[in-house]
Amino acid sequence: MRPENGFQHLALNAAKLLVMSTKPVASPYLVPFDGSFRVKDAKTQPPKSGRDKDGNKKSLKKSIKKLTELQRRLYADDRHALLLVFQAMDAAGKDGTIRAVMSGVDPAGCQVFSFKAPSAEERDHDFMWRVYRSLPERGRIGIFNRSHYEEVLVVRVHPEFLEGQQLPRPLDPKAIWKSRYEAIRAFEKHWAASGTVVLKFWLNVSEQEQGKRFLDRIDEPEANWKFSARDVEERKLWDKYMVAYEKALNETSRPEAPWYAVPADDKAFMRATVADIIVRKLEQLDLRYPEVTAEERAALLARRAELTPEE
Repeated sequence: MRPENGFQHLALNAAKLLVMSTKPVASPYLVPFDGSFRVKDAKTQPPKSGRDKDGNKKSLKKSIKKLTELQRRLYADDRHALLLVFQAMDAAGKDGTIRAVMSGVDPAGCQVFSFKAPSAEERDHDFMWRVYRSLPERGRIGIFNRSHYEEVLVVRVHPEFLEGQQLPRPLDPKAIWKSRYEAIRAFEKHWAASGTVVLKFWLNVSEQEQGKRFLDRIDEPEANWKFSARDVEERKLWDKYMVAYEKALNETSRPEAPWYAVPADDKAFMRATVADIIVRKLEQLDLRYPEVTAEERAALLARRAELTPEE
């Protein structure tokens, strides 16, 4: 093969990998890329066909089995990383979903980060700095349980938080959101081009269901630790949060980093749906175990002969 043909072959392979990694998985919960997503139209309950609890558990079990094998291939192939972003209102089930969906994954190949109020060191950098250094390496799965989106969700609902972020003056509250959406899109596009598969899940719980789950946390002693008085205060801002979510999802759902607004009132359905999307995305990537050359195979057989007991 001539050198230029070799380079062309590599370029075509790279282009193919990029197309596969940025092709969104089809789903009724995929947030469109044209800005037409509306929270009021997004379902919080599964369709009638998805309300079989036992069926959802079986579906999840099948996906976990597939994910276990796909993770091995992801690690061995060493061309892609997988980044899973979870955002939701309180009590939507982020923690439980992560535990359930990733229950078959090798912990050595997975890392979970939860982004809360930024530290003093983090405030001395741009808002994406702490996220960028937490990205998964190729071959690994990274999970953001809350993420960089807190900066256009919680901070947008509480603009007073901007005062503590040591931003340059004068601060234009209107321009900052546009700037942050642009930064997020640019970063996520770069991550995708570098081999990181980005899947983002908004676990869409209804206000009514959240209220029930809060009451359960109060009524069940073993769940009291999950409840905070601040949860009730944030609940009063529900409408503002829905505006922030709608804007963020419309501004940042793109083919290379799609959002999925998954109904979260039924936990079994939500977990099965999330797992299915992850599995189908990884199956798109044509992940392979490395192939050995004829020389390497011969060396392996020679070592095998050394290890085989003489009869």
